[in-house]
Parts: sequence; C-alpha cells; structure tokens
Amino acid sequence: MDKAGTLFERLARDRDITVEEVRQIISKRIGEGWNSPDPERRQQWRKIPCVGEIPTPEEWLKYAVEFLIAEGREDLLRWYPNVY
Repeated sequence: MDKAGTLFERLARDRDITVEEVRQIISKRIGEGWNSPDPERRQQWRKIPCVGEIPTPEEWLKYAVEFLIAEGREDLLRWYPNVY
C-alpha cells in the first residue's frame, strides 16, 4: 500500500470513520481553500502541484510532507509513522 493510503487508513481508524470519509473531509477542505474569497489563501492552495483542476487528497499530502521537510519540520511527521 502507498504511504498516503496508509496514512488515510490510520486517520480513519483513529477517528472511527471510513477511509472514504477521510478523503471526503480532506477534499472538502482543499475545495474551501481553493475557492476561498481571500486571494492570499487561494494563492497558497494553488502552489500545490496537481494533475487535474484541483489537488487530490494524495497530491495535497505529498505537497504537505515535502513542505514540512523543506522547512525542517519533520518532527511534525512523527505523529504518523511511515509517512516519509
């Protein structure tokens, strides 16, 4: 299984919801940021590389992990083993 799938499974298990519900929650938040009335917030979300029109939960996760590593904040990733 890929790392995103593993993380989404853990989030689902920790919250007693399904993996699909985790993906829906993340997708909703991505959509909210992507369509924010705040231009600075929209600009931040548009930095996330994506194949389609809007990032997928997996694309968001990849970007977030790479961002934290680039910022020297890998310590935040220790909450979820096997993310990187």
